[in-house]
Amino acid sequence: MNTAPATGATTPLSGTAIDHPRADVLGVKVSAVNMSRAVAIAEEWIALSRPGYICLTGVHGVMEAHRDAGFRRILNAAVINAPDGMPLSWVGRWQGHSAMDRVFGPDFMSAMCSVSVAHGYRHFLYGGQTGVAETLKRTLVQRFPGLQIVGTSTPLFRALTPREEDELFSAIHRAQPDILWTGLSTPKQEKFMAAYLDRLHVPLLVGVGAAFDYHTGRIQDSPRWIKRAGLQWLHRLAQDPGRLAGRYLRTHPAFLWHIALQFAGLRRRFS
Repeated sequence: MNTAPATGATTPLSGTAIDHPRADVLGVKVSAVNMSRAVAIAEEWIALSRPGYICLTGVHGVMEAHRDAGFRRILNAAVINAPDGMPLSWVGRWQGHSAMDRVFGPDFMSAMCSVSVAHGYRHFLYGGQTGVAETLKRTLVQRFPGLQIVGTSTPLFRALTPREEDELFSAIHRAQPDILWTGLSTPKQEKFMAAYLDRLHVPLLVGVGAAFDYHTGRIQDSPRWIKRAGLQWLHRLAQDPGRLAGRYLRTHPAFLWHIALQFAGLRRRFS
């Protein structure tokens, strides 16, 4: 699968509200937005009817991009690369973006579903383990009466064959969604969006990671004060230590070390 970002496909339109400021977090261009601004930009992009994707990036995503220049280019080419984590918001505020705030993936999904009822946006759900996308569809339609979810698909845990790609493209083309939600985890979902952007013919792709599991109750959400304190990772770790302990031990100390180097002036901007 080609994981390079589609050439020019998601370049923000200069001089428009879509062309927003971005903070530098270890060379990753993180959108200096909050929830309301992210929703507004997403709606503006859908109105353009051109393909683009949104990433919701936390410490894990930044450190993946720190190690992988190709993945960093994918994040930096997004219509919005929103701060899905308080540490990224704090870094942005330290750089002068005072209104920058966390855009938590499940909350962004809820916000877009809410505005979709009024504007008639059509949704397609791609991700999760077997049955999760269908359960998510029922959950969201019940929560947002009138919401149009026009298709679901559960991906295989391997690269798609050409025939499977064609079947997926055909299903999405028939459904004609305005938003394709991808819940494949980072960095797989971002690479999927970048690779298939120009072949899916969907105005907006959004990588929301664990949002499928949050909204279906497979992952328990944390209280607001834990989120605002930047400690949601501890809440997640307590629920799934076997899978997450190694990741957090690798990424969080490394993130703090490299951010310290950046603020000491030992890193170039957007390097």
